[in-house]
Amino acid sequence: MALLVDIVFEDDRWQALGLQALADAAAGAVLADQRLSGDFEISLLACDDARIAALNADFRGKATATNVLSWPAEALATEEDGGAPFAPDAEDPMGAELGDIAIAWETCAREAAEQGKEIAAHVSHLLVHGVLHLLGYDHIREKDAALMEACELRILASLGVADPYDIA
Repeated sequence: MALLVDIVFEDDRWQALGLQALADAAAGAVLADQRLSGDFEISLLACDDARIAALNADFRGKATATNVLSWPAEALATEEDGGAPFAPDAEDPMGAELGDIAIAWETCAREAAEQGKEIAAHVSHLLVHGVLHLLGYDHIREKDAALMEACELRILASLGVADPYDIA
């Protein structure tokens, strides 16, 4: 299996954090957990709050900064609430492109500080979350949210990251 996380750094603070290593580890752990083999690509935009707020306004109609956004290349979700998404086809040239993720520095740093977490652990969680979205997971419906959270916890544990929902 080959995984390429191609990062565009618009904010240099991400490089100092070691985002490439965090992204490679998070995406690799998601694919391993989901038992996906083949060649996959993810594009990651490492930006600031101003940029992600503009993207959030353009794509979701919400002109505010958020921590992470994702744009799946393919619709993999099922209609059944709590149903596992369809697997991408690694042999299909279009299926190999999982999609795009954007992550915002200031929001991530602020959330980590407010929650008393290391920023690398928080970013790893958000990257796992974003990659799961690319694979068709969502958290709008109750059973879908429970399924996605269970996946996140299992994957984060494999990375040595504590339960992000256990906030004191």
